[in-house]
Amino acid sequence: MAVPLTVDLAGKVAFVTGGGGVLCSTMCKALAECGAAVAVADLSQEMADKTAAEINAAGGKAIGVAGNVLERESLEAGRKIVEEQLGPVDILINGAGGNHPKGTTSMPFLEQEALKNAAESVVTFFDLDPAGIQFVFNLNFLGTLLPCQVFARGMAERGGGCIINVSSMNAFKPLTKIPAYSGAKAAVSNFTQWLAVHLSHCGIRVNAIAPGFFLTKQNERLLTNEDGSLTDRGKTIVGHTPLGHFGKPEDLTGALLWLVSDAAAGFVTGTVIPVDGGFSAFSGV
Repeated sequence: MAVPLTVDLAGKVAFVTGGGGVLCSTMCKALAECGAAVAVADLSQEMADKTAAEINAAGGKAIGVAGNVLERESLEAGRKIVEEQLGPVDILINGAGGNHPKGTTSMPFLEQEALKNAAESVVTFFDLDPAGIQFVFNLNFLGTLLPCQVFARGMAERGGGCIINVSSMNAFKPLTKIPAYSGAKAAVSNFTQWLAVHLSHCGIRVNAIAPGFFLTKQNERLLTNEDGSLTDRGKTIVGHTPLGHFGKPEDLTGALLWLVSDAAAGFVTGTVIPVDGGFSAFSGV
């Protein structure tokens, strides 16, 4: 794939969680294009292998690794595979995450009428399932923390490395209807800053990218109709994005490659970089 800038990642090994998805598969390809050997990690072995095969077919070097970011044993098994086939991990991209319907309200604002005449189709804040909230927090926060524990230890022992977490513009301004996801991503941003300080004496840089709205399999039906037109929520989002459109996966690669390059961003750590078309900067008026 064409990359917006070229950095030298030759000899580096990258481990990317969520690597089979729309956004993170593009990140994997960009890293490989700059010379990194990439371990594409995904809950689905099939999706991981698909992305790895595309990288290898383009002349890069990659392997697919099945892994569950909520199970340390799974991550440890993945680490051993990567070290045996590619070498020690220098770059960790924590891209796995997502939302869940049980952590989502059906309306942006609570109306008293909804309390008086409750309907099964209406989910208010008071109806949210704690198990759904916990799932979202675990997937996004623990799913970032656990890979850091597994892979950053080796980085610390070797005296260097780079971690990129994937936060969200929700961390700056929480969106209506998704309190669990917004709160979990805010935790990821805070954790990014904490970990950057904690690991700084070991030569490890920790930063995060906070994407705005990109069409993925998870949100496609929420933001677009079957004919490709925007839903009401999709229209609201684009209307509050100063650049006036959704992002493309390739829009993330410039920030990614800058942050993973020690030559370009060697003095950058503890930052959260919005890539959101101005969404987090816009007040709505």
